[in-house]
Amino acid sequence: MSPLHSLVLPLFGLLIGLSSSSASTEESPRNIIFMIGDGMGPAYTSAYRYYLHGKPQGTPKATIFDQLLVGNAWTYPDDDTWVTDSAASATALATGVKTFNGAVGVDADKAPLDSILKQAKRAGWRTGLVATSEIYHATPASFVAHSEKRTYESAIADDFVDAKVNGQLPVDLLLGGGRKQFTRDDRNLVAELTAAGYTYVEELTQLRDVAQAQAVVGLFADTNLPYALDSETPLRLTQMTRAALENLGRSDTGFFLMAEGSLIDWCGHANDIACAMAEMEDFAAAVKVAVTFVEQHPGTLLVVTADHSTGGLSLGRQGVYEWKPEEVKKIHARAETIARALGDAITMNKVWRQFVDFDLTQIQAVRLDALTDEMILYQAVLEVLNERTRTGWTTMGHDATDVQIFAAGQGAE
Repeated sequence: MSPLHSLVLPLFGLLIGLSSSSASTEESPRNIIFMIGDGMGPAYTSAYRYYLHGKPQGTPKATIFDQLLVGNAWTYPDDDTWVTDSAASATALATGVKTFNGAVGVDADKAPLDSILKQAKRAGWRTGLVATSEIYHATPASFVAHSEKRTYESAIADDFVDAKVNGQLPVDLLLGGGRKQFTRDDRNLVAELTAAGYTYVEELTQLRDVAQAQAVVGLFADTNLPYALDSETPLRLTQMTRAALENLGRSDTGFFLMAEGSLIDWCGHANDIACAMAEMEDFAAAVKVAVTFVEQHPGTLLVVTADHSTGGLSLGRQGVYEWKPEEVKKIHARAETIARALGDAITMNKVWRQFVDFDLTQIQAVRLDALTDEMILYQAVLEVLNERTRTGWTTMGHDATDVQIFAAGQGAE
């Protein structure tokens, strides 16, 4: 049995055991919180530790991830690549069955798979999904939908209504982005959900109003939520997780909640270290909210992991034995945002300093000023930021590194 199966299958067993008359509360949790840092390989949790500490001197404090670490999991898909995408990895995490890249909730033969969320619903538990991406994106979708291609977004979104469990809608609480696919001209899923009794909200400030709602759908952006580094509410995953636990925690029968820090992965694809650390800050804060819930509600199990690692992140680059988190903290916007502003700039360094707390060198300013192609300018900005912070990347895709498993509460061992 692979490490992945040894993670997921006991979760299924706990659900099945809870629904049987022979199960004891000492053996089985009454609630499961499953948190996924998309793309959050081991280098990200290490980087976050040093990022919090700042300048490299003294002993860093253990982060929430250090405190909860219990092991590692393999991430390879069921094809000939070794390197998984988010759909195949999320399907494995949701179902305990490996599949091919691009597959959502189906096995290697394209047959639909049962998920832990649907097991929970079948057992009478309340269910929830939270994500900073579109709620129908690969990771949350794999707990509900069935599609051989993750790009079939409309059909995947439809499954949030159509993939019923014992005649019931599969998810009691949905929080994330994705209004675009849920309010299409050909089918308005929000209208169908509200007709079925769901409370619908579109602003994060409305989360305080849904604690008592029997069923909730909150869609806070047309696509993904704004990046933490660009957002007036950078702890938006934390807010959604807290609201989800307040709502689902009222259940007399138990609940299953999956919460994803989706955009850690997107920052990794962009090779943007400041972006990644801002997303890690939000994810870590959300994990702390979950840990507090576990401490206050005995019988709850929290499992935190990643689906894969992204970007081939390295703390140090080009043979230099150094990484500078204190410089990362001086970057207050994504490289894409900076590059876009520089493209319209008359005074290069003045615009740069609106986003970054260190100056460009004269050579860097002249070089950036000479670039007219948006993509080349973006890559040049990334190079300046990564060189300054001594951050290395090997790819703008995923890599096959093992990921960590973190756990707390009933059954964490």
